[in-house]
Amino acid sequence: MRVLLIGANGFIGRFVADRLLADPAVQLTALGRGDDADVRFDLATGSPGALTRFLDAVHPGVVINCAGATRGGARELTRHNTVAVATVCEALRRSGCGARLVQIGCGSEYGPSQPGSSTPEDAVPRPGGPYGVSKLAATELVLGSGLDAVVLRVFSPAGPGTPAGSPLGRLAEAMRRAMQSGDGELKLGGLGVQRDFVDVRDVARAVHAASLSAAQGVINIGSGRAVRLRDAAAVLARVAGYGGALHELDAPPGPLRAALGHPRADADHAPPVAYPYPDGCGSWQQADVRTARDRLGWRPRINLEESLADIWMEAACRI
Repeated sequence: MRVLLIGANGFIGRFVADRLLADPAVQLTALGRGDDADVRFDLATGSPGALTRFLDAVHPGVVINCAGATRGGARELTRHNTVAVATVCEALRRSGCGARLVQIGCGSEYGPSQPGSSTPEDAVPRPGGPYGVSKLAATELVLGSGLDAVVLRVFSPAGPGTPAGSPLGRLAEAMRRAMQSGDGELKLGGLGVQRDFVDVRDVARAVHAASLSAAQGVINIGSGRAVRLRDAAAVLARVAGYGGALHELDAPPGPLRAALGHPRADADHAPPVAYPYPDGCGSWQQADVRTARDRLGWRPRINLEESLADIWMEAACRI
């Protein structure tokens, strides 16, 4: 099976590439903006016609799109998350390859949900920020394209390679600094939010399964269990061997400010950083993952403690 992987150098894409390369039945080609891609192509600026010519030459059976942006202004997010997907869909429509499309979506497309609830795929999406809006627009483009396509809505990916700027990445970095300085007190903000963490290696397994299946539409990929960020911080402290006290700062008046990761910081002098979850999803998010089980035969295997241990290992090695 010939597979074209777009975004192989991203957080999720790297593990998808590893998973596919381990399958002897897969012939993998990576397309991206980096020098190490098999083919250099920028979806945000490249034309559908150019991508069509490449598809006709390579003739993949599956196209997996892991590319996109998680941060930036509305214009940048739209360019990388929506326009780029429009290019992929149009190129596939024009091409004679007949490839199946596996698009990586996100839980932010749903927006806020009722605490205690599990969000199913047929929930009405109400994204609360530009990132979720840009990803939802991409999903709608895929679903309306007429292609053989499936969108995997990945909730909160974690594990090795977690970006340092992500909520769990910032927690690990804050703890590393506290331990390095011998600080016995760590002040963190925004720990009341609850998110559905799923290990990135489990996400890669889901992508692999989706590429082999005939499933179409939207499929949630998560653990099916919301975890309070405060509890994740406690697990991280145990994994790291940090014996200091964890103190939660009061929530800031605005949605995008908090003193996350400044050990014993004076509130008047601590530099402002992004709120731990500026994803527009409110205080709670938990996936209903029954569709992934029923249609992909997929279940998460890696627990959050293992994911956090891998995040800590990388943070502890950071100089």
